Amino acid sequence: MNVYEFNQAAWNRQVDEGDRWTRPVSSEQIARAGTGDWEIVLTPSRPVPRDWFPALDDCEVLCLASGGGQQGPILAAAGARVTVFDASSRQLDQDRLVADRDALALTTVAGDMADLSIFDDHHFDFIFHPCSNCFAQDIAPVWREAFRVLKPGGTMVSGFINPVQALFDPDLEKQGTFQLKFSSPHSDLNISDTDRKRWFGAESPLEFAHSLSDQLGGQLAAGFLISGFYEDDWGGGEPIDAFMKTFVAVRSLKPVT
Repeated sequence: MNVYEFNQAAWNRQVDEGDRWTRPVSSEQIARAGTGDWEIVLTPSRPVPRDWFPALDDCEVLCLASGGGQQGPILAAAGARVTVFDASSRQLDQDRLVADRDALALTTVAGDMADLSIFDDHHFDFIFHPCSNCFAQDIAPVWREAFRVLKPGGTMVSGFINPVQALFDPDLEKQGTFQLKFSSPHSDLNISDTDRKRWFGAESPLEFAHSLSDQLGGQLAAGFLISGFYEDDWGGGEPIDAFMKTFVAVRSLKPVT
């Protein structure tokens, strides 16, 4: 199976089905962002601290695997020069919809988050990478490419799923009981087609619960320095929120030398 192509098609369908991460922001939100009143998320519920962002005026920003008409348009309205990069053409359509509707200068590029060869070295000042590398089978090249295209002294903020979230028995989890069933790191490719269809839907995106060694250690191995960290949950909407935070957000720097 070609994971990239499967997930590309799956996210195109997610747009048609109205998934929460495919719904564009409103014109009112764009207008407020133009006055400095804005917030965006890397993880489901907690806004990214404003001091994690550089000054956005004329800042060259890459929204990495971040299509959907949400974060990119807000950052563009706040003054940044934004490129939204995503595998899903339908997700990128949502960004163009907002840009056309609200007269924003915003560029969209389709591609694999693990291959940013379309961009030169040291091109971006800031990378915004929300919880999306769970849809990549291997994230080491994602970190390497992000490091390459970021300018020395630049910043990347990223969100990802705590791998433990994917290890529970899906049947028991629906009942509010969290019992380990899978080992880490976990891949949907290790689940039978029958079980995947029953638990998640046959056409849902394939997910990969990458280890913390790959998430945090992978950034360090690529050359980043980690300068910020927080945890998040679903915002109280899922039973597991009563027990633990299942998302992580990280601020990372590319050293000047």
